[in-house]
Amino acid sequence: MEKETARIEGFSDGVFAIAITLLVLELRIPAAEANNSRQALINSLLAQWPSFLAFSLSFFSIFIMWVNHHKMFKQIYRRNSTLMFANGLILFLATCISYPTALLARYYSTPSVTVAVAVYTGLFVLINLAFNLLWGIASRNRTLLRPEISTAAIKKIRRNYQYGIPVHLSAFLLSFCWPGGALILCAGLWTYWAFTSRRLDLSTSLANRP
Repeated sequence: MEKETARIEGFSDGVFAIAITLLVLELRIPAAEANNSRQALINSLLAQWPSFLAFSLSFFSIFIMWVNHHKMFKQIYRRNSTLMFANGLILFLATCISYPTALLARYYSTPSVTVAVAVYTGLFVLINLAFNLLWGIASRNRTLLRPEISTAAIKKIRRNYQYGIPVHLSAFLLSFCWPGGALILCAGLWTYWAFTSRRLDLSTSLANRP
């Protein structure tokens, strides 16, 4: 069966690359006039820790999104308009990450931190829903998937993405009372996905099982 998704995957890789590059634009060089001494420069850099935190969280979140997107499309061989628009939604949300990242960096050490973290975690609720939507469309009737994939494999991938919905939603709700805990919860989920992404590399026996 010939794979029809090469252009979708190539375009998606480009968008993920741009989205991850945009994050670095929020890292500012301290003004030289105010940091003539070594200690002053060190203090200025330390004061920017929210920016470094936001950048690191967002960089690895987009990277893990790309890894999961890549592994998902290893199982998708055909495409239709609905699939393409669902994939476009993921790419749109990926490019939006730079905005709440900048918001988080600027307001994390202020009384408005709860709002900034709520916007940040809320976006990832939408991203997780978009990934579930994409796989739901791709696996519906199995017509878009590679022929040898099994029902068990389809359910295994679906479960892997469904875990994120309650966790990201919990992080969003937690952001209003414990912003730091909300970010820890998100980082914990991304770490879990990073270590379990191999589940999407289906073995031949699982793929061929009815």
